[in-house]
Amino acid sequence: MTDLVSIITPNYNGEKFIKRCIYSVLNQTYVNWELIIIDDGSTDESLNIIKEFESNYGNVSCICLNGNNGAAVARNKGIEAAKGNYIAFLDNDDAWLPKKLERQLQFMKSNEYDLSFSSYYSVDENFENQYLVDAKSEISYSRLLTTNYLGCLTVMYNAGRIGKHYFPLIRKRQDWALWLKLLRILDIKAYGIKEPLAIYTRRKQSVSSSKLDLIKYNWKVYQLENISFVKSVILLKLLILKRLLRFPFRFF
Repeated sequence: MTDLVSIITPNYNGEKFIKRCIYSVLNQTYVNWELIIIDDGSTDESLNIIKEFESNYGNVSCICLNGNNGAAVARNKGIEAAKGNYIAFLDNDDAWLPKKLERQLQFMKSNEYDLSFSSYYSVDENFENQYLVDAKSEISYSRLLTTNYLGCLTVMYNAGRIGKHYFPLIRKRQDWALWLKLLRILDIKAYGIKEPLAIYTRRKQSVSSSKLDLIKYNWKVYQLENISFVKSVILLKLLILKRLLRFPFRFF
């Protein structure tokens, strides 16, 4: 019998993208999955769209939360409800390529990996200006401390072997904080698939807000990891330097 994969999708006002997201799961070549969508108090038409899919597909379900609680709370509710041996993540504005689950499960099973991720394409909100985000072959805890190399839309972990693990309750960077926790407490590495298996949508936001969030929430992650003040400052400087080298005209 094939392993069940539980796919966790938080949704808040995602009417522009949610159909594309769900169809990318329905079109998977690997068919033993459940899609758990957690609506986090949407005020647009996205919940009605989700409910329609739920009524037509037995492996699509929706959990409705009161108010807007944030992605960490929503994802954790999905993990609580998950029945699968494997848990994967897909945000409402992102999408998977058809062989994502098939390739990733094969990769993890054949190598007995508990945590994996892949390369992915990044596009703007009009699905244009595409570029490739290339996955590293393997990521250790110390390397992950310098920056988040794992795109959440590509991550899958083996809950059947390592149990269920939940996101810390911070508004941003909670995915990075969870990957760090897994590598630290389980003493494992995360392994990357070079083949791009997903499509990430870059959403519009102010550069100044992005810069402040980068510092604020990275600091919160370092606090969660009990990193010393001096080391945290060094890591932040290293991260900013990497961003400047990658996006020299967009960071400030």
